[in-house]
Amino acid sequence: SAPATPIPRPPPPGGEMAPCCPAESTKPAFIGIFGAIVGGFAVSAVFFLLSFSSITAPALPFPVVTATTTNLSALSTPAQPETMYNRPIWKSPARGSRMPSPRAFRLTRDMVRARARDGVIVVTFGNYAFMDFILTWVRHLTGLGVDNLLVGAMDTKLLRQLYLTGVPVFDMGSRMVTEDVGWGSPTFHKMGREKVLLINELLPFGYELLMCDTDMVWLKNPLPYLARYPSADLLTSSDQVIPTVTDDSLENWREVTGAYNIGIFHWRPTEPAKRLAKDWKDLVISDDKIWDQNAFNDLVHTVFGQPVQGEDELVYSYDGKLKLGVLPASIFCSGHTYFVQGMHQQLRLEPYAVHTTFQYAGTEGKRHRLREAMLFFDQPSYYDSPGGFLSFRPNIPKRMLLDGAHTVESHFALVNYQMKQIRTALAMASLLKRTLVMPPLWCRLDRMWFGHPGVMEGTMTRQPFLCPMDHVFEVHVMLKDLPEEEFGPRIDFREYTFLENPSLPKQVTLCSLQAFHLYPETRWLVP
Repeated sequence: SAPATPIPRPPPPGGEMAPCCPAESTKPAFIGIFGAIVGGFAVSAVFFLLSFSSITAPALPFPVVTATTTNLSALSTPAQPETMYNRPIWKSPARGSRMPSPRAFRLTRDMVRARARDGVIVVTFGNYAFMDFILTWVRHLTGLGVDNLLVGAMDTKLLRQLYLTGVPVFDMGSRMVTEDVGWGSPTFHKMGREKVLLINELLPFGYELLMCDTDMVWLKNPLPYLARYPSADLLTSSDQVIPTVTDDSLENWREVTGAYNIGIFHWRPTEPAKRLAKDWKDLVISDDKIWDQNAFNDLVHTVFGQPVQGEDELVYSYDGKLKLGVLPASIFCSGHTYFVQGMHQQLRLEPYAVHTTFQYAGTEGKRHRLREAMLFFDQPSYYDSPGGFLSFRPNIPKRMLLDGAHTVESHFALVNYQMKQIRTALAMASLLKRTLVMPPLWCRLDRMWFGHPGVMEGTMTRQPFLCPMDHVFEVHVMLKDLPEEEFGPRIDFREYTFLENPSLPKQVTLCSLQAFHLYPETRWLVP
């Protein structure tokens, strides 16, 4: 805690060097020379520091084309003329070439055949508001050597940009708005129905389909895992937060209580799967108020509970013929099992994917969580700040973190203590016109939108735990352009792992490490 003595005035940005000895004990001529030398060094030091603080990140190409991606395409397909369908990912069209006609972007069997590998196609879709999520999704897959993918564009702006970037894209014909639609809105539900229609369009082509939402990323090639269960008609992720297995096998379907999550699921083009897809489509089209995920869960549980003989991890469902398996939430992670519980770490498993569910602050909260985990690919401009960056070292007493019971009172005491330090740092960042690198945040209780005992029973959440920023702050509000006359000047911030991110240019790292640090003992900033 801070001392009771008066708070000293913070030194100016860059700091000033104190004289080496009292001026009155030195001859006047020497004082003048010494002062000039010291002043020159001080000015040079400030100029050097601020120059590096505002250094622009190098114009790195985004995304990066890796040798793995290019070689995989060449080895896995026979030699054939290059077209917009089979062109290597990230290879942009020739400069000056015309945009193909709209007909060329229609989803066809030939398009899927050109991109599929070993009978499997991986698909996501979205509108222009999710352009950066889609590029991140594609970049993770290509970094893993997976190039059998397609992206459905719900608006022409996204279609054009993905084509020019070298991402295989098709037109969904949705004519969707380019803005973020927001969870639960009528447009959100329309997007959900588009997913159901897309699955029905793809399955008759005869390829296995790994369908994904854009707000998830792949951390490990999932195709070998899915191939372990060749008789499954459908493998789905779930909102399960309590582990039913401790290895990398499928969840014990008998113990799964969370809803099946349609953000990640794998379809085989079997007759039971096609029938389920058609009934699902008919159901969501019949009532525009039905949430597609609820409709899917209802259909799957129409007939449920008979294990598949000889394959106990699979269960007969839907019509009693569809063989279903539930992907383990420890490695096909939800936002809770990955960001809060760290279930894969505690079970010492390698995660395949993380889906940004169980979070707050909308799309901005999803983006920030992926940034905290250093899983989001940003443009070089994100790593630049005109005024430089400011970071500080939080000081949390041990008693606040570990002593006593984990109660609402102890949780709020811990969180408020951290927020006071962050408030001071935000004020300093505003005065110095710098971007604040947020500190890691610790919580003693979980955050949920329903009543719970602090930590959900049966989960692997440890107390205290490193909690996502959206557990404490309204991230989406902090990023809004609010009227300055009412809210004051905007204060930019970055995630707490910003300085550790491998994508951070070395020049910016050197600068940021020389930036100011907030010491709670003195309540002021020192270089």
